[in-house]
Amino acid sequence: MTERYDCHYCKESLFGKKYVLREENPYCVKCYESLYSNTCEECKKPIGCNCRDLSYKDRHWHEDCFHCFQCKRSLVDKPFSTKDEQLLCTECYSNEYSSKCHDCKKTIMPGSRKMEHKGNSWHETCFTCQRCQQPIGTKSFIPKENYNYCVPCYEKQFAMQCIHCKKPITTGGVTYHDQPWHKDCFLCTGCKQQLSGQRFTSRDDFAYCLNCFCNLYAKKCASCTTPISGLGGSKYISFEERQWHNDCFNCKKCSVSLVGRGFLTERDDILCPECGKDI
Repeated sequence: MTERYDCHYCKESLFGKKYVLREENPYCVKCYESLYSNTCEECKKPIGCNCRDLSYKDRHWHEDCFHCFQCKRSLVDKPFSTKDEQLLCTECYSNEYSSKCHDCKKTIMPGSRKMEHKGNSWHETCFTCQRCQQPIGTKSFIPKENYNYCVPCYEKQFAMQCIHCKKPITTGGVTYHDQPWHKDCFLCTGCKQQLSGQRFTSRDDFAYCLNCFCNLYAKKCASCTTPISGLGGSKYISFEERQWHNDCFNCKKCSVSLVGRGFLTERDDILCPECGKDI
């Protein structure tokens, strides 16, 4: 007696009939399709065993239903894009949603390389230097008046030249006596430290940091012998070609401040009137 070979679900005999194996269990075509077939996204009908099941992100279509939402052309074995879960051929998607090149005004096709800057897009070959017309690509560039320039062209055409090294200044320059300097070139004449960002002064058109200027040119306090800068509104006392810091202008004997008061001198010393009685 021949062993029976039945559908795993409806138990009808499968001899002489088409069937489908799933997890080693046989199913008649009708049961398999009702139990396991995917539903087509387009027509909402089951995708039968005899049909090609096309899938994308857990969604399924009959081969005849897999077409562009707008132009209805078949997308089988063709590139496509999606928008709001709708399938679109590359051409329709580009016309509707792709960026337009800021230079040539043509569509930038999906998948092609594009350059973006301040909300505008370019084909890679259209994103060129205004001066030399060479593609900028991923190199550094400088925008000016709605045009883009590669760094060498910008420096040749627009950048000021440092009065010291004669090279272009592209960023962070300093102006001194109406002349442009690189920050790295604007140095103290004395110690060669960078002056950008700190207080400085000048003598005979040469720039000095405050320390160097005071050490080289400032008068020395007759009391403490350190320089009196006189810069920034600092006050000092001058008498008979001698100078004192305000804080140093004190009686030699009792150390009381003599600023704004009468005083007496004894050789190189200054005295308050009380201490000078015995002179």
